[in-house]
Amino acid sequence: QVQLVESGGGLVQAGGSLRLSCAASGNIFSSNLMGWYRQAPGKQRELVAVANTGGFTNYALSVKGRFTISRDNAKNTVYLEMNSLKPEDTAVYYCNVQFLVPGGSTYWGQGTQVTVSS
Repeated sequence: QVQLVESGGGLVQAGGSLRLSCAASGNIFSSNLMGWYRQAPGKQRELVAVANTGGFTNYALSVKGRFTISRDNAKNTVYLEMNSLKPEDTAVYYCNVQFLVPGGSTYWGQGTQVTVSS
């Protein structure tokens, strides 16, 4: 089993910054993709950013240039630095880990609320 513990959400004014953290524990396969998804009220969950252990990253177009994902592989922790936040970034942000092995599982964190006021 894998547990994901998120922290760092909150309320911020437009143009401000927040940093999310997610620490994974349990049986962690070395080949994995960790990242962040978000879900706004009435909308589907969407990818924000993901990163693998080798430095590959992928961002949603809506956050590219404003958000930065990073990892500490030794600590199985992923971070999301969010700058120039906009009201449309308001959502519950979920940490995610996918094991890149045959039959690999996907795990989700409990979610952390990010609210950006205008």
